[in-house]
Amino acid sequence: MLPSSVDVVVVGAGNAAFSAALAAAESGVSVLMLERAPEDEAGGNSRFTAGAMRCVYDGVDDLKALMPDLTEEEIRNTDFGKYTEDMFFDDIGRVTEFRADPDLAELLVKKSRETMRWMRGKGVRFAPIYGRQAFKVDGKFKFWGGLTVESWGGGPGLIAAWTEIARKNGVTLVYQARGLSLLADDDGVKGIRVRHAGKTTDVKAKCIVLAAGGFQANTEWRTRYLGPGWELAKVRGTRFNTGDGIKMALDIGAQPTGNWSGGHAVGWDRNAPEFGDLAVGDNFQKHSYPWGIMINARGERFVDEGADFRNYTYAKYGRVILEQPSQFAWQIFDRKVLHLLRDEYRIKRVTKARADTLEELVTKLDDVNAARALENIKAYNAAVMTDVPFNPNVKDGRGTRGLAIPKSNWANTIDEPPFEAYAVTCGLTFTFGGVRIDTGARVIDTDGEVIPGLFAAGELVGGLFYFNYPGGSGLMAGSVFGRIAGNSAGQRAAQMP
Repeated sequence: MLPSSVDVVVVGAGNAAFSAALAAAESGVSVLMLERAPEDEAGGNSRFTAGAMRCVYDGVDDLKALMPDLTEEEIRNTDFGKYTEDMFFDDIGRVTEFRADPDLAELLVKKSRETMRWMRGKGVRFAPIYGRQAFKVDGKFKFWGGLTVESWGGGPGLIAAWTEIARKNGVTLVYQARGLSLLADDDGVKGIRVRHAGKTTDVKAKCIVLAAGGFQANTEWRTRYLGPGWELAKVRGTRFNTGDGIKMALDIGAQPTGNWSGGHAVGWDRNAPEFGDLAVGDNFQKHSYPWGIMINARGERFVDEGADFRNYTYAKYGRVILEQPSQFAWQIFDRKVLHLLRDEYRIKRVTKARADTLEELVTKLDDVNAARALENIKAYNAAVMTDVPFNPNVKDGRGTRGLAIPKSNWANTIDEPPFEAYAVTCGLTFTFGGVRIDTGARVIDTDGEVIPGLFAAGELVGGLFYFNYPGGSGLMAGSVFGRIAGNSAGQRAAQMP
């Protein structure tokens, strides 16, 4: 049942929302979480992720604080490296073309380590990302790309852990409760109108935290803001992220900000369902393209597959695939790299072609100009700098010469059978546009003033990501700003009569 009044309402039940709810509860106030989805689909986009979290660490001691069950053998056989604040700042700046709000970026970087420790202290468990972020070299695993830690059990495990922790800490969680509008006057936000169990109810509150995700599941908004053609993209995650939180804030004068025409979009199985499938999770993604090439319907390569580590290109290449004829591409590999393909290539629900000759393979690539594809694969093979050693752990400089579209790293000839190809389209993860917040996660209005009692965190915050993002920084941002929003809301509510 919905209470008629509560100190703090958190709208949403993903990672950012739980971080906010638990932080608010630390102030001794009552906290209500409203989740639009039914319980079996709850958790927002967080539940569909692999659980990777990009955080600062100066060495293995920092990682042991997060993962105390790391064994001595694991430590001995692994080069975890380090990921300093400067490295995190450099990555955010580079991939967002230095558009990221400097105040928000600074909070994300400088609060990442302590926020992870706070989560661990609450009971969230973490593990090294051996399966997706480390390759074995000379008998020792080496991590690359600054991404080392994931939540135990991935996104589903993270949401399950947060749900149990929230209940133990007295947080009330109500499912199938959709926030409709904010109750506000000249003094700020006073509550929220909610649709629950077929009835519309007003819940009075001292503070509201909006953490209900972006608008990626809203076809009309996608086409309006991201542009024509985006209604054709698949949605990687929840069907419930339709921009409700953003709309509620804008309706009472919140300031829109950020990259409204941008979003996190990846290569996603061409025949995946329109929305995410919890039985498959994030395994419709196809992120091993740096080891092969991508061919479009014209049989042409269209992007530098080896421009950078996968962590720094996958979130923008979905848009590039969407721009291709008929919105698809084929990723092509040969025997030399098949062992490097991520686990998502081995699931049953996959659009795949396999052949023992290139001539046979191109005929199996549905909707592709086979003759042009064969011609371009051979031209690519002839351009590979085979004198440069291949090394998947570093940007190895093994590129191509003389091609209109180069491959800068990890260029391998495609000439050893068997050959495999995987059909991909665009899978949209989350949108980058949202509402403006200050460093206390307070929502700012169109006059530049704070809206009293209103806070925001997660995907519906604008200004942090532009064009692209460093892998794993979405969940990390949700945790950092969720905690800040919850602290701010909890402290404010505790001081109010």
